[in-house]
Amino acid sequence: MATSTDLGFTFASIMGLGAPLAMETATRAEQLGYRSFWTAETTGPEAFSLLGAAGAVAPTLDLGTGVLALQLRTPMVVAMAGATLAALAPDRDVLLGVGISSPVVTERWHGVEYGDRPLARVREYVTLLKACLSGEKVDFAGDFYSVKGFRLGVRLGDRRPQVVVGALNPAMLRLAGEVADGVLLNYLPASHVPWSVEQVRAGGDATVYAYVHAGVCDRSDGVDLARRDLFSYAVVDAYAANFTRAGYGEAVEEIRSRHAAGDRDGALAAVSDEMIDGIDVMGDPDHVRATRDAYVDGGVDVPVLMPLPWGPDRRRVVEDTMVAFAGG
Repeated sequence: MATSTDLGFTFASIMGLGAPLAMETATRAEQLGYRSFWTAETTGPEAFSLLGAAGAVAPTLDLGTGVLALQLRTPMVVAMAGATLAALAPDRDVLLGVGISSPVVTERWHGVEYGDRPLARVREYVTLLKACLSGEKVDFAGDFYSVKGFRLGVRLGDRRPQVVVGALNPAMLRLAGEVADGVLLNYLPASHVPWSVEQVRAGGDATVYAYVHAGVCDRSDGVDLARRDLFSYAVVDAYAANFTRAGYGEAVEEIRSRHAAGDRDGALAAVSDEMIDGIDVMGDPDHVRATRDAYVDGGVDVPVLMPLPWGPDRRRVVEDTMVAFAGG
């Protein structure tokens, strides 16, 4: 299991600043002592191409996806991609973060059915992905996937890619603890981490990673962006349920009620200051470091900085936040 001194950095929140920035931030993360570099995948940069480029310029960093929408790639394709990265970087860990995603990402943006029975699908996906990464011949007949004679055509040593499941709600957290090597938490305040970790531990001993949303910036520069950010997740059922468990139920109910009525401005206004200050944390370097420590104290093994690039000089905010998060 990772120690609390491990730190990660994700490119997920700054993809809009351009794919080449991945190489710059990976290099900077390595200089600052970060141990892993992550990226997400929705409609922007493709994850494995970006990780390959980042890994080439920062050869000591572990490389992670956080997360891939599992409906969009078969377990076999993810095994091939992860094995390719691992073969190119045999002394680093490759962290294959997958998740059930949302209907917006899968159906609206990619034209792929979201599907049902998410727990059963994740269990089957992880089981098959791990089998494919074994290097052995795989014959598999499940409810969602059927494979005959698949054998990974990339030679790997003993250090094989690890599987990480993005999870929020109790049953998925327990499942991740049971079947995966790690679980990735996201969009939760530090105060909600102990409950989340308790669910993971009920399933097993998976390493707990968490995206920590933070920016060294003036709150006035980011508060409206934070409202839009949290609104976009509060209207997704799984995130709404988790926000409610974290103590933001009244705000979530108001957001969703106004959104359903077509009142977008009212829905945005309903995102409470408590939600913003708990999840999208803005402030000075000391506040960012204290936030990082709060996640670790709550039970996170590896806090992963998701920088909030909010302010007149977004790249400066990213740099200052990386430095603060890495500081003692």
